[in-house]
Amino acid sequence: MESSISIVAASDNHYALLLAALIKSVEVNHKTNEKLDFYIIDDGISKRNKTRIQASINPNTTTLHWHPSKGVVPENVKIPVDHTAFPLTTYLRLFGPHIVPQSVKKILYLDVDMIVQEDISKLWNVDIGDALIGAVQDIGKIVSCDWGGVPNWKELGMDPEAKYFNAGLLVVNTETWRKKGTTNKVLQAMYDNMKHVNFADQYGLNVALYNQWAELDPRWNWFANDACENPFIIHFLDIKPIFKNYRSQQSFKDEFYKYLNQTAWKGHKPVSGYNRLMRKAANKIKKRILKIFS
Repeated sequence: MESSISIVAASDNHYALLLAALIKSVEVNHKTNEKLDFYIIDDGISKRNKTRIQASINPNTTTLHWHPSKGVVPENVKIPVDHTAFPLTTYLRLFGPHIVPQSVKKILYLDVDMIVQEDISKLWNVDIGDALIGAVQDIGKIVSCDWGGVPNWKELGMDPEAKYFNAGLLVVNTETWRKKGTTNKVLQAMYDNMKHVNFADQYGLNVALYNQWAELDPRWNWFANDACENPFIIHFLDIKPIFKNYRSQQSFKDEFYKYLNQTAWKGHKPVSGYNRLMRKAANKIKKRILKIFS
């Protein structure tokens, strides 16, 4: 039996088309014999869009395993409600190691706003040693970065020069993650430091996994605002390429549409940036309501 590569992604209905482009980009550039197992945490993707995503894949190589978000977060677990405009969907990556079969020893977590340009098997085979996760250093570089990083690094006793990672791409040792109760540790780190939480669960991950991660080649999580001749994964951190006011590298937007046009969203045209702003406002309102009733 051929081995398979286990990939976790999480999406709501707004970004279903980003998920389709991501999956297609992985599929198109995968050259080795492993099957691709996508474990998708479905945070309200419509039946129609799930059907469209399913219709866009090659079933000979790719299998989609759908996990509704309500069944992913245990009833006794409360998601920290921070003050940012990040959707609550972002926290679902913390449960990725728990939705795959126990036999799966490793997963790749990919943010939905990415496209993969290199054979994913090369990332799958990267050796992270005894580290709990492998990740790429963030734009903010270090925990003491004054606009990013960990705002209360000093109180937490962190080395100001300690590297700070971006949580959009993670190679996860699932066995160790589960054994150490990492999901709960990340959530607790956020509850304990709520007034300092700046980038949702990325804050919690950097606090809870301080000095427990292995650094990967930055090309495995290349931020779209910066030029690069040969990025392995392009991460649209800022405004997504589906919006008219996209402002990162044009060549990366072209690459995104190259993959999207191989899906059921072929011919999609960028939409108004107002849609994005309305969604961010809705995210904040939702969080305020949750805070009132929690």
